[in-house]
Amino acid sequence: MNILDPMIIIESAGYIGLALVIFSETGILLGFFLPGDSLLFTAGFLSSTGLIDLQLVIIISFIAAVTGDGFGYYLGRKFGPKIFTRTNSFWLDKKYIERTENYFRKYGGETIILARFLPIIRTIAPVMAGVGKIEYKRFFVYNVFGGLIWTTMLPYLGHYFGKVIPDADKIILPVVAGIIIISFLPAFFTVLRDKERRKNIKNKIKLIIKKK
Repeated sequence: MNILDPMIIIESAGYIGLALVIFSETGILLGFFLPGDSLLFTAGFLSSTGLIDLQLVIIISFIAAVTGDGFGYYLGRKFGPKIFTRTNSFWLDKKYIERTENYFRKYGGETIILARFLPIIRTIAPVMAGVGKIEYKRFFVYNVFGGLIWTTMLPYLGHYFGKVIPDADKIILPVVAGIIIISFLPAFFTVLRDKERRKNIKNKIKLIIKKK
């Protein structure tokens, strides 16, 4: 099974595959490459064909998303500070934890909600919320709220896409590819606008080239 192809995931693994991908993308750092947005949209589309049930898609995805973020928060809270404060390295810097704490103290709730719609960011955000020591009750409220919006909106969009667009099955792949590209754009432009991040990226690339 191709874990990067939303159509194959649903057709091969059904609701279990849906739950595992959504949980892994939001709760396990190694799941950052998984197709959360496109998977939810595709699941909604397939529900319009009768292959799966839309309500079950939303319920299962919601539970997986909330528990995934909760697990990511736990990892950040328990292990994050130890990792960041132990030593500086190529990828980790002690100053990140202080910045994270300040950022989540000021924008914690909004970040958790908005991160749902940003690939990679939604994988990192709950972990960094734990690292940043945001109060769990506050995190949980925004986690549930953001998860509900994300796992309801995208499946419904996919469902109505399948119902309204004639021969939608013939263009679903380009549409899904477009969703993936569009979802990455905000994070991409955010990095480009940040001078310090651009500088860090350039320095890391230079170090990689020198090592080779």
